[in-house]
Amino acid sequence: MATRPRLLFLSQCLPYPPHWGVATRTYNVLTQLQKTYDVDLLAFYRVSHQPDRQALESSWGALKRLGGFVAEPTPIPSEHSVVRKVWDHIRSVLTGRAYTLFEYDSRDFGCRLKALLQARVPELVHLDSLALHRWLPDLPTVPITCTHHDIDSDLLRQRAQRVPNLALRHYFLLQADRLERLERELCPRFAVNVMMSDVDAGKLQALAPGAATIVVPNGTDTDYFQPDGAEPLAGRVAFVGPTSSHPNRDAVEFLLSEIWPRIRAGDESASLQLFGRSTPADQARYNHEPGVNAVGHIPDMRPALAEAACCVVPIRVGGGTRLKILDAWAMGKAVVSTTIGCEGLDVVEGGNILVRDTPAEFADAVLRILHDVELRRHLETNGRRTAVETYSWTRVGQRIRSAYDQLIGSPSASSVRTPSLATPEREERRHGMLPTGTVGFDLPQR
Repeated sequence: MATRPRLLFLSQCLPYPPHWGVATRTYNVLTQLQKTYDVDLLAFYRVSHQPDRQALESSWGALKRLGGFVAEPTPIPSEHSVVRKVWDHIRSVLTGRAYTLFEYDSRDFGCRLKALLQARVPELVHLDSLALHRWLPDLPTVPITCTHHDIDSDLLRQRAQRVPNLALRHYFLLQADRLERLERELCPRFAVNVMMSDVDAGKLQALAPGAATIVVPNGTDTDYFQPDGAEPLAGRVAFVGPTSSHPNRDAVEFLLSEIWPRIRAGDESASLQLFGRSTPADQARYNHEPGVNAVGHIPDMRPALAEAACCVVPIRVGGGTRLKILDAWAMGKAVVSTTIGCEGLDVVEGGNILVRDTPAEFADAVLRILHDVELRRHLETNGRRTAVETYSWTRVGQRIRSAYDQLIGSPSASSVRTPSLATPEREERRHGMLPTGTVGFDLPQR
């Protein structure tokens, strides 16, 4: 029997359970790659996703049962120490380096990576985020791919525009400049940059001319998410997304302050359910709004989505593509979104979605769906068709596996060398000046 190629998968989150955007994407890409690759997963974990040891062990165990090797998950140091978090920001300011270089610097992660590479060398490395660029000097001389869930510098600049605090806005813009410099320097050196959409691919190529890109869109499980055939509840509107994510929080605030009052003025019986983790204080505040129920996180979204006559995506900040739209389409739901909310997706205005950007137009589109059964059913049918024909994880998996197969199977693949990703600290480490696992530069003198 032919030996399957080995792939090293480095992740900024432990992608189980797949109940939020990045984790959902990472989990499904991981399972798709495991169909033809022997995958070694080395991941950090987040407190917001695995809040205690029991949750961590459960997630780790579930991933191990999928097959392949899953190293012990590593905590992000700054999530467990305020002092470390402050120090990481200070080092970023003083050195001119992106904050993520320090955020993902961990001795434990370094030791696990070193032990794994000593045991076996992969034929390909999948870096699931540019945020993990600190580990590039430690990787073997094999093709390295990098996934961009969005364009980090662009997303941070969008967020800065909506921050009222001038000092914080300046800091976000400072970090955006440093991330853009990273994108310009590193992305042309990856074997391929995996993008969520043609829009993001174009943005990256404009930033980093010569960067090789392939579009592997987000997907949805069209077997798991299916229409149940029942009629939705009259007037029911749904928004899905944890408000710990800034784009989602901004969307909820925009929805409640400027859109929802207009919907209620047009239909006093309309009800809004907000799904996704939020703080108790935010939930209480949201629940004070007329007709609003902040449900919080629920493990299985399908019954709740089945009740919705309309799913709303009033996103004003973001990049990549929205899993919430893909899941709604798979469930056969009518969707209203802003232009940014559905950016990069195969949308057809009036066909599988209604796209509106002003509060008045957005509210009017929702009311049309609530009151026009023929329009709602038209959007539901076309949304489901789009999900099945374009965005099923099976189709997405075929695309990324084909791209990776070409990388390791073509003669040009062997010419993609990690030394081209060398930084000054890599050169010093090569000559024995720095120990593996430390940050390879001194802070500048003040």
